[in-house]
Amino acid sequence: MTVRFSVLDLAPVVSGSTSGQALRNTLDLARHAERLGYHRYWLAEHHAMPGIASSATAVLIGQVAAATSTMRVGSGGIMLPNHAPMVVAEQFGTLEALYPGRIDLGLGRAPGTDQATALALRRSPDALSVDDFPQQVIELRDYFGAGSKVTPAAGNEPPIWLLGSSGYSARLAGLLGLPFAFAHHFSAENTEPALALYRDSFRPGALDEPYTMIGVSVTAAATDERARELAAPQALSFLRLRQGRPGPLPTPEETAAHPYTPLERQMIDARLGDQVLGAPETVRAQMDALIERTGVDEVMVMTQVFDHADRLRSYDILADLYKEDFAATAG
Repeated sequence: MTVRFSVLDLAPVVSGSTSGQALRNTLDLARHAERLGYHRYWLAEHHAMPGIASSATAVLIGQVAAATSTMRVGSGGIMLPNHAPMVVAEQFGTLEALYPGRIDLGLGRAPGTDQATALALRRSPDALSVDDFPQQVIELRDYFGAGSKVTPAAGNEPPIWLLGSSGYSARLAGLLGLPFAFAHHFSAENTEPALALYRDSFRPGALDEPYTMIGVSVTAAATDERARELAAPQALSFLRLRQGRPGPLPTPEETAAHPYTPLERQMIDARLGDQVLGAPETVRAQMDALIERTGVDEVMVMTQVFDHADRLRSYDILADLYKEDFAATAG
């Protein structure tokens, strides 16, 4: 089956560097991905994390859209409970008006941060519940409608996606007839159940038929051993996040010198085991198997490695492996 390939970017800040350099790397990667033929480029919303510079997601989307010309650009995603739906409608209505036909609005219901930061964003403990997420989605969509007085949202609705790492948003996306993106890179064990729930729940709405995408961590290199070396720093970074110690993406040297406990080594191995990584032939085999197993229409690739050149090269390898798919889905 032919699938589309896209890019998910968190604008990673690496040890010894700056947020400014991370954002410049994002613009460089976006231009590179467009030249290679990747279909869309999404930015993720996270807050108060020293290793992620994409917190002002709508601002960065505008910069990426301005730096490219054909590729779709959007959010993967906007964490809707953090924002007033009207403000999101104004932001993405503006983006759609400036770059018509190129903007995507992916929505999530998680805070994308810790509870204290979520409170700072939402300004009230009463706003910390995600139970009203379906109503927020409906309210947001209404602001884009023809009868809306919210300018420039009215008449400038970009395609809206629901994002998830469990069954909740999968079912809601199906009931609303929206496209659905699942965070396989974050919750691999839930991927197939969530996709099945989405397809079973689907009712025609914005779409006539279901459309599925999964986010996948991919590290491609010349050899399997080199790919695992490149992927190790982001696995350590994830481990530190789970331990409540988020920080910049560590250096390869720092990663190799870390005194891993047996439990930490087990967590690292599990993290890397859910990823697609290796030499070109290994990546092709793993990706083919994942696509076959999930039956998805699109794969959104996240590659987080310390050196920017290695990151570009990984996207090069994947594009070359699937050049027939890239050609068949161009445009």
